[in-house]
Amino acid sequence: MFISLQQLEQRPVQFKVNLPAGEIEFDSKITQSTVLHAEGAVNLLNHALGEIRVQGKLNVAVSATCDRCLEAASIAIDNDFDLVYMPAGESAVGEEEIDHEAIEVGFYEGNGLELNDVLREIVLLALPMRVVCSEACKGICPVCGRNRNQTDCGCHEDAIDDRWSKLRSLKTEVGGQN
Repeated sequence: MFISLQQLEQRPVQFKVNLPAGEIEFDSKITQSTVLHAEGAVNLLNHALGEIRVQGKLNVAVSATCDRCLEAASIAIDNDFDLVYMPAGESAVGEEEIDHEAIEVGFYEGNGLELNDVLREIVLLALPMRVVCSEACKGICPVCGRNRNQTDCGCHEDAIDDRWSKLRSLKTEVGGQN
């Protein structure tokens, strides 16, 4: 759904969308598991500057790869959002001049915003820094590569400190020459 500046100059635009999985492409590691439901409003804040404010609520479930065990992890996102977009390339208003608390600022090119791009950005920003399938995930064994959640491999990782290996080899060389 494209929201143009001409539409916004006349009146705020209300939106209520249900986007099926595959409608928005996130990246190769993240896939949409459920219908993305979003509703809200888009307003033109400053006609002269072209500032657009997008407010609303979004909920969706996405699937991503667990950072510990590399299995699929499901992430439910239920997020309120309040974003301000300014035209790219023009002198932007400084952060200290924006009165609104907890508003994120982005930039747009052309004569409006593509709503799917805004919703994609909101989902990506809502993802955790580290994706885990569960807090109790044991991850992958660094010795044999097995998933520790499925089987206990019995491997023991020897704690070898590589920082001293050059000194050990020097000691061996010097000790062998005497």
